[in-house]
Amino acid sequence: MSSNPAAERRPGLRDRASGQIVAAVAIVAASMAVRGLMFPWESDDYRYFLHPWFSHIADHGGFQALSDIGFSDYNVPYLYVLAALSHLPVQDLAGIKAVSTLFDLLTAYFAYRIVALRHREGSWRPLLAGAVVLFLPTVTANSGWWGQADSVYSSFVVGALWFVLRHRPWWACTFFGIALAFKLQTVFVFPFLLVLLLTRRVPWRALLAVPAVYLLLDVPALLVGADLGQLLTVYSRQTGTYQSLSMNAPSVYLLFQPGDHADAVRRAGILLTGAVVLALVAWVVLRPAGRGPLRPGGWTRDLTDTQIVLLATTSVILVPFLLPSMHERYFFLADVLSVVAAFQLPGRLWYLPVLVQLASAGTYLQYLAHDAARYTKVELFGALMALAMVAVVRATAQEFRRTPDRSGAGGPGGAGAPEGAAAAYGTTAADGTTAGPGRGAPEGRSLAVERS
Repeated sequence: MSSNPAAERRPGLRDRASGQIVAAVAIVAASMAVRGLMFPWESDDYRYFLHPWFSHIADHGGFQALSDIGFSDYNVPYLYVLAALSHLPVQDLAGIKAVSTLFDLLTAYFAYRIVALRHREGSWRPLLAGAVVLFLPTVTANSGWWGQADSVYSSFVVGALWFVLRHRPWWACTFFGIALAFKLQTVFVFPFLLVLLLTRRVPWRALLAVPAVYLLLDVPALLVGADLGQLLTVYSRQTGTYQSLSMNAPSVYLLFQPGDHADAVRRAGILLTGAVVLALVAWVVLRPAGRGPLRPGGWTRDLTDTQIVLLATTSVILVPFLLPSMHERYFFLADVLSVVAAFQLPGRLWYLPVLVQLASAGTYLQYLAHDAARYTKVELFGALMALAMVAVVRATAQEFRRTPDRSGAGGPGGAGAPEGAAAAYGTTAADGTTAGPGRGAPEGRSLAVERS
């Protein structure tokens, strides 16, 4: 008998890894096939926005057409994608949907990597999480049916979350910057980013990467003659485009009719969102239990991986739910991160992605399948998302109450030990995971089955 138990387990791990590779290839192939069936369908957004933009770019020299971006209300990184497609021998509809599909894969990959941080090497659960994300009705429809690009910015946001969990703040902020350059909806994670800054999980200087990357992605357009002022104000022009309190989004504004007071309700909604966000951020950073001393850079608080995932999920559900004039697609990040949160706390949040999908997919059908509108009530979708918001906020609050602050000094597995260190010493980590002694888990990875 071998004296090295780890060596005896390696053949089994290799067999399992081979099986997972085969399964991953099958999952990707099946997801491509499902989306391929939807590729011929033309949405109104394609007919009235994406196709005219593509035609304008193709008729004006490809990248040279970006010398004046007034023909579009998107920022230039996505227009670069359309310009590149205009030089390829592919029909624009197929090309646009193929690009979004590739970013679906990237989004699912980062979801897989995040869940893998919590599970034993060889576990099938990370692969299952990636598969669930890839086959979510809204994720599938957004790229394959609708031809929208929400997976593009979302993949970088989910990637940034993974880098945060891996303690790589500069890469995280770089990904946040890329995401913001593609879509303004990246601001939904800014409350989460603020918590990371105030608790010193992300140093303030790393935040410089966000505007740096954003501006760097403007350089190609500037080189072909684009106006800098026009580039820097693209998002400010977007904010005044829609005046309805809800653009079919499953938000609080589906639950009541404001009548003639829509403008007042809109202003109140913006103020309410800001107040709620600041209150929640203050509660996380300043709550009495375990608060460290005030320092020039803020309070040092050692957030667990579970707390980080829940804070990110709360941010992307809460903000679009409370803000006025949101589209149904703006819950794309909520769709994805609700799955990640459910795999993080399966016993307490298994139903979260179900609520989010019912609300989000229901509003998708309202827009994409107009005949379905007669069989559904939009108020129901708003109520379902409200339940999802309450569930994730409650779970986040419970996690902070039950998990001691570990910012103080301590030995291995005690106060101050990061997630993964406790696992390496065979102790219980602050988020409830345990592991016997052995080789340490890489950067926060626990070697035990998760606590529900």
